[in-house]
Amino acid sequence: MERVLLDGDTLTLEEVALVARGRARAELAPEARERVRRARALVEARLEDGEAHYGINTGFGALAEVRIERGELERLQRNLVLSHAAGVGAPLAIPEARALMLLRANALAKGLSGIREETLDLLVALLDRGVVPVVPERGSVGASGDLAPLAHLALVLIGEGEALAGDPPVRLPAREALRRAGLAPVTLAAKEGLALVNGTQAMTAVGAHATLRAERLADLADLAGAMTLEGLLGSHRPFLAEIQAARGQPGQTASAARLRQLLRGSEINASHQGPECHKVQDPYSLRCMPQVHGASRDGIRFCREVLAREVNAATDNPLVLPELGDIVSGGNFHGQPVALALDVLAISASHLASISERRVEQLVNPSLSGLPPFLAPRTGLDSGFMIAQVTSAALASENKVLCHPASVDSIPSSAGREDHVSMGMAAALKARQVVENVRTCLAIELLVAAQAIDLRAPLRPAAAVAEAHRRIRAVVPRLEADRELHRDIEAVCRAVDEGALDLAVAG
Repeated sequence: MERVLLDGDTLTLEEVALVARGRARAELAPEARERVRRARALVEARLEDGEAHYGINTGFGALAEVRIERGELERLQRNLVLSHAAGVGAPLAIPEARALMLLRANALAKGLSGIREETLDLLVALLDRGVVPVVPERGSVGASGDLAPLAHLALVLIGEGEALAGDPPVRLPAREALRRAGLAPVTLAAKEGLALVNGTQAMTAVGAHATLRAERLADLADLAGAMTLEGLLGSHRPFLAEIQAARGQPGQTASAARLRQLLRGSEINASHQGPECHKVQDPYSLRCMPQVHGASRDGIRFCREVLAREVNAATDNPLVLPELGDIVSGGNFHGQPVALALDVLAISASHLASISERRVEQLVNPSLSGLPPFLAPRTGLDSGFMIAQVTSAALASENKVLCHPASVDSIPSSAGREDHVSMGMAAALKARQVVENVRTCLAIELLVAAQAIDLRAPLRPAAAVAEAHRRIRAVVPRLEADRELHRDIEAVCRAVDEGALDLAVAG
């Protein structure tokens, strides 16, 4: 199995996905171990200086001025984890929870948190042995990081809470899950509870999965659009490289190039060239695919860049800085950069669905397509894809509501000490749902466009489009009479999720 070294500096989003899905195992880098030891030594030294150090020998948040006696420091850390495990709602999916574990381990590996080496080793061992904390997805305002989700993760390290373990995974009390994996809980020392619960790793874990998925969907949108263009006898000319160069937007240029590749050598296109072609211009949902898909690509890329930095960020408070010989309170736990990026992700991805739904309307509307109404085999007796378009419209409209930015909201917490918050986890959960809806809208377009291409026979589409059509027909037959369309939609969605429609096209 592939190995991913955690050094706090070089983790990639692709490596996050590999470990999250159990396709690679994480190990702590030797140089990270040395940094962790140095930071811990500084924490231990500060315990002896008689001064107040936030989160080490004081209370938390609004209770920061309350000094804690030396004999109560272990209890302080345990109480922090127990009290902050106040999450609600459905648990994170296993890949998301594993990504959360990995990201927290990588942040701790930077050696700026003051955690003990054995506690970090236990977190990495949980990943290796398939013990996954049950982490409710709601309850974080993204201010002192994702406190509640990370506290549910930390619970398992101290033998509390619940975890999934085994194959297939079974939900168990954490202590039993640890026992079955041959592991034992730890007793948290000074600063360790705070080191485990401070950070933006929950919003980043959910956001990383959504971002990687959105990148694939941007490619899929070009493919779906190319299939629809063929089915509607659309023009290829708006995708000329010279048009894109005149504007210079990178995402637009990339989408247009991909559309040209997908549509190369189309017999359908050749059939409606010359003076006999009655069209002057295509509707915007066809003609402006590079501009719309490309803007989405640019927004998704911005989100990737933010998250690529965040997966290697130190987001604790206070930070243990051995180079300065100091422990300093700051605000790296604040999730604003991630929250804003994930709002951009949701908005960017949503346009892939909204323009796709308009293309589906072009396909099923006989006054726009020149094809049978709703592409039905027998008009009137069969309704064809009438309600498939309605489903796409419902999802596209739901996305418009979900795209209200979470990052512009704030609500004070912790007795006014945390008086501006990011709502980053809300942004992550909304982005995740938007991306899910986009996947389904594009699957509907692929399904309907495949029917349109069948109706254009014996003319053949471009080779890449023909290959995509073949792969769709491998899971869904041509519609010859009305049937339960949800089964067809689900089949194409599965094909998308499994990568069956990730079409490589030659440059």
